[in-house]
Amino acid sequence: MSLASLAGAAAGRPGLRRQVRDLMGLTKTLAAIGELDVRLATTKAEIRRAQKLRYRVFFEDGGAKADPTARLIRRDVCRFDRVCDHLIIVDNAIVRIDGKPTVIGACRLLRDEVAAASFGFYSAGEFDVVSLIARHPGKRLLELGRSCVAPAYRSNKRAIELMWRGIWAYARHHRVDAIFGCASFPGADAKAHAAALRFLRAAGGEDPQWDVGAVAGRAADLGPAPVAPLDARSALRALPPLIKGYWRLGAKFGSEAVVDADFDSTDVLAVMPVAEIEPRYLEYFAPDRAAPLAA
Repeated sequence: MSLASLAGAAAGRPGLRRQVRDLMGLTKTLAAIGELDVRLATTKAEIRRAQKLRYRVFFEDGGAKADPTARLIRRDVCRFDRVCDHLIIVDNAIVRIDGKPTVIGACRLLRDEVAAASFGFYSAGEFDVVSLIARHPGKRLLELGRSCVAPAYRSNKRAIELMWRGIWAYARHHRVDAIFGCASFPGADAKAHAAALRFLRAAGGEDPQWDVGAVAGRAADLGPAPVAPLDARSALRALPPLIKGYWRLGAKFGSEAVVDADFDSTDVLAVMPVAEIEPRYLEYFAPDRAAPLAA
């Protein structure tokens, strides 16, 4: 999506007056399952609705620390919102007072050419993304961030599946070579997640070409490795839904974790080279598919 404002083009077209993102050839709605659909936010109002959901998930339900402005406006606002594209998942069965469907999921998308022209990648504040870029010159990278789903929609998997379908449609359209982003565990006690983090690291395979460690001084202490590693069934129970989605797609997880005290989370960088995603998942994420994928 273009980052340029469309105000000039919309001046004589009232229907586009508030549009602030260009779809660049993509359809607005990328996929649907039942009453839910995943779409690209094109207006400030839609981006604000995503920020409101993020505030509820991260600050009200989670342990993130809100600054005075965020508490006042009850939105999670970040400077990267100005340059990123935004996926939103809406429930068309629950209509707001303004007639718009309710936003129940959100994910921020940042392409490498946009990052280079603005603030860089968000996750570079925690992880050595610079070395990842240097190892893959010419590759198109896409960073995911601020991903969240309303609690009531996490158990049936449809919202998570729609989010991944939207991400894949966007990545395919922009010919992305690798998708990456911070994958977060709740809580700033990294040792509490050490077994699951080690499982993810082993499950993804150690690949120096895609490994991303923490920036200097940020690596969390996971404590000594246990004698017996965590088995797959126990590990899956310990994974948050979004991290489980990364794992199922065959993501590679970085060798080091970082504690984010502001968001009360323990983060690890997940990287998915598109060429290495299993074909059955790529076929499943085609926009005309509607049946849920087996767990």
